[in-house]
Amino acid sequence: MNTTPRRALVPVGLRRPGRWAVLPAAVLAGAVLGGGYGAVKTPQYAATSYVIVVPAEKSDPAAALGFAQAYGRVATDIAVTGDAQVWAGVTADTLRRNVQAATSPDAPMISITAKAEQPAKAVSMADGVARALILNSTHVAGSTGVKVVQFSRATKPVAPVSPSASISALVGGCAGGLLGGLALLVRPKLPATRGEARHSRGTAPTAPVKAGSVPASVPAPAAAAHQPEAV
Repeated sequence: MNTTPRRALVPVGLRRPGRWAVLPAAVLAGAVLGGGYGAVKTPQYAATSYVIVVPAEKSDPAAALGFAQAYGRVATDIAVTGDAQVWAGVTADTLRRNVQAATSPDAPMISITAKAEQPAKAVSMADGVARALILNSTHVAGSTGVKVVQFSRATKPVAPVSPSASISALVGGCAGGLLGGLALLVRPKLPATRGEARHSRGTAPTAPVKAGSVPASVPAPAAAAHQPEAV
């Protein structure tokens, strides 16, 4: 008959359900915080304007690609020093923080993306920076041999680019689950209870000893040595 206690067959971690309750609680807290942040955060809209660098007469066409890369790196600086602030109706710091310029390695084109809380404001910021680049290139076209022209004006966005409340809740839940799992890994193990320690220190049960038999742990008496008979 098996005399092993039933409690010893259950893993130690499953005997403490409160330890594993940290994980679902962390997921729920992260989802609530993420969803609340997405609900109260003001949505952001993005608008993109495109300009292209073209070589002037009797200029090397390959130079246009190099100047496009250069204009893309200093697009916000040119916009700040120019009249882009007036055309967009924002401050210089707003232009630096919310306008990004990207270039293509294959074509002398620059994309200018602006983000704002209002769709119309994003459009005016992107077109304002593009207009500043065009005017600056016109002033220095005699020395650079290239000029910037408008390729496509920004269109008014119809949907925000910022994540919605549901997506923020999903991201928050994933982050909470990750943090909860890390907390379980680094959390020190609690000392075993008195009953668990007694069971862990107990030895394995031995088979009952039958009557008349010699225990295996008791050595048998040595055989008497043979004594020669006297004559």
